[in-house]
Amino acid sequence: MLETSARLLSLLSLMQSRPAWPGSELADRLGVSARTIRNDIDRLRRLGYPVDAARGTAGYYRLGAGATLPPLLLDDEEAVAVAIGLRAGAGVAGIRESSARARAKLEQVLPHRLRRQVAAIHDSMSRAPENTGSNVDDPEVDAATLAAIATTIRDHEWIRFDYRVREDTGYAVPTAPSSVSGSRLIEPYRLVSWLRRWYLVGRDPQSGAWATFRVDWMDPRMPTHRPFTPQPLPGEDYTSFVLRDVASTGWKVHARIAVLAPAEEVLSRINATVGVVEAVDDRSCVLVTGADSVETIAVYIGMLGIDFHVAEPADLVEHLVTLSGRYSRATLPVPPTTSAGSDRSASWSRTATVRKASKSGS
Repeated sequence: MLETSARLLSLLSLMQSRPAWPGSELADRLGVSARTIRNDIDRLRRLGYPVDAARGTAGYYRLGAGATLPPLLLDDEEAVAVAIGLRAGAGVAGIRESSARARAKLEQVLPHRLRRQVAAIHDSMSRAPENTGSNVDDPEVDAATLAAIATTIRDHEWIRFDYRVREDTGYAVPTAPSSVSGSRLIEPYRLVSWLRRWYLVGRDPQSGAWATFRVDWMDPRMPTHRPFTPQPLPGEDYTSFVLRDVASTGWKVHARIAVLAPAEEVLSRINATVGVVEAVDDRSCVLVTGADSVETIAVYIGMLGIDFHVAEPADLVEHLVTLSGRYSRATLPVPPTTSAGSDRSASWSRTATVRKASKSGS
């Protein structure tokens, strides 16, 4: 028979492994009487572990929720998995510090053999950049803001917040409700994480219109504590709604691009998350897309492999002109190296001009 302290740890480990246990099954697992199990349950309660009990033939014991967080028992695989997961969490904007603190606490109490496993995995791995699709830093999202929003979703309560669309770049943005700064009062339904950004899907209680809001642009105000009767999004596919909505309203830079190809062909070449395609006629369409920088949009539309025309925003047009010249020069002979970079560029430019002129003459 196990000693009392060891038995308590075994009992706690069993109770953490599944929601509910009949007392007789716990007694069989630990090789003790039902009375001993009742005494051990009382000891756990005195140690701060909330244990709920249901009496009768279908009775059971179950760990409940308490006012404080008691120690958790993890087996070897669970402890290593949590430690590795916390190391990965250090790369998520907004929770770096809390992940590092939790990891340090866990690794401090890991047995030497498990600590060596975690260290071996960490030391033998290299982390690639999380953000390879944009030249804009990932936004920071306060964990407390996420928790506050999630609470209103759980409790079906209206949420009031100030919304500040980041228009510091001066690029034009559409006039959709989620693309205009101001105070908002909405029914919150779902948080969606996509491309290292967080979005809230909500419904305007007055108009009934659905919209996607970037959490890093939100500043929640005092809780309303005003409940509402949920009216879920038709189809309840919140993730797909976010992907479609963000393409046209959720970026700092937006563009309407005339594409010289049928809408069906453009749709076959892009992911639904890239943008919204609007047919013009059987030979052309408009791609509504966006990103947090003009450089990223230029990459997206260049990958289409189809002729297109861009009239706005002006910053995107200017960037495409710059790219056009850069790509044209890339096909010219490599310029000679000179001591002055400006002289080299001027010389290369003159060479290009002469080359073009000679081709025209011939």
